[in-house]
Amino acid sequence: MAVKNKDKELPVVADLIHGAAIRLLRFVRREDVAAGLSAPQLSALSVLVFGGPQTMSALAAAEQVRPPTMSRTVDELERKALAERVALPGDRRVNEVRVTKAGRALLEEGRRKRLARLVQALGGASAQDLQSLRSAAAILIRVTNSPIVDGT
Repeated sequence: MAVKNKDKELPVVADLIHGAAIRLLRFVRREDVAAGLSAPQLSALSVLVFGGPQTMSALAAAEQVRPPTMSRTVDELERKALAERVALPGDRRVNEVRVTKAGRALLEEGRRKRLARLVQALGGASAQDLQSLRSAAAILIRVTNSPIVDGT
């Protein structure tokens, strides 16, 4: 009996989590306007800051876009001195994209602003709500097999 209830509950819970995740991202993303970057540029910069240098193909795969799209995104990041392409010593045809100090600083400041906005919003939550959210976050990390790496 419990299995049937669980099977019926799974899509409902998945839908609630999906909706909440989208709303949460929209809520904190309001802080990104000050960065002056598009969402794809910020996302690519985040991959570079938290994942380290990437080849163009690895960066495109991480962002789930085609290489030409990623090339345009990296062009803009380079133009703004937030990232740079560096030819790999073993094969000069392959470029590695690296974040610059300015890019890291911009992303870290944006992250601080997003977290501050969320902290402010959570200020009205009860201690029990906070514990529930902590547990939910840990469960989501575990079931999606996405461990926290460098704060992401």
